[in-house]
Amino acid sequence: MLSNQARKDLIHCWSILLRHNIDSRYCCVEYIENHLELLDFLIICYNNKEIALSCGNMLRECIKYPTLAKCILESRSFELFFKYAELPTFDIASDALATFKDLLTKHEMIVSQDLSQHYVPVSYQIFHFFELYEKLLTSPNYVIRRQSLKILSDFLLEPQNLQIMKRYILEVQFLHIMMALLKDTSKNIQISAFHIFKVFVANPNKPWEIIEVLIDNHEEQLMSLQNLPMSKGEDDQFEEEKDLVTKEIEELCNPS
Repeated sequence: MLSNQARKDLIHCWSILLRHNIDSRYCCVEYIENHLELLDFLIICYNNKEIALSCGNMLRECIKYPTLAKCILESRSFELFFKYAELPTFDIASDALATFKDLLTKHEMIVSQDLSQHYVPVSYQIFHFFELYEKLLTSPNYVIRRQSLKILSDFLLEPQNLQIMKRYILEVQFLHIMMALLKDTSKNIQISAFHIFKVFVANPNKPWEIIEVLIDNHEEQLMSLQNLPMSKGEDDQFEEEKDLVTKEIEELCNPS
């Protein structure tokens, strides 16, 4: 088994090899593109406590390159990240979430195109991706809920992901998740949930199923909004958005 220093040296060498450029070609990147089993191997290594963190570092080096990030997103191994986020070893689970975040945020256009092209109509035409993501958002583990919600909020609110957001806010089951997270005991989770919940409410093309849920649960929602903590750094804007969401819900219940 390699020592800690040897592992650090290996990661450093791996990074140098990936950056190695000959005649404007990243030869090692191209090699990995033609030997995708190497990426699968690094992902599977999250199951090995001894080398999980080292392999996670090597994976994040790979993700810096758009073509390799795309290969991971399209691989069968990608879904393992939803499992790894809930591993009992905190350091490994956090590292897996960090890699997962890089996959979703380093190359926004690639992720947006990939999810749009791999739209899976499991039920009510929802993304298979978001079906899996739901398990993270409803995890009993606070850290998993908080980190996965923050990643989702940052991802959905990116301009490149507008079409994905539009599809996401049509689904009642995802609205229910945000409503539940608005009542979480964590201030940070409540605020992150609000930034997604407000888009459900503000959507001018809300399907009837969404409107019905908002009306049926309006008292509970208004109470959750009233109890929302202040968001530091954006207090005025936050309060203004909260007032607009509150007004929209009230108008749904009392149409003129």
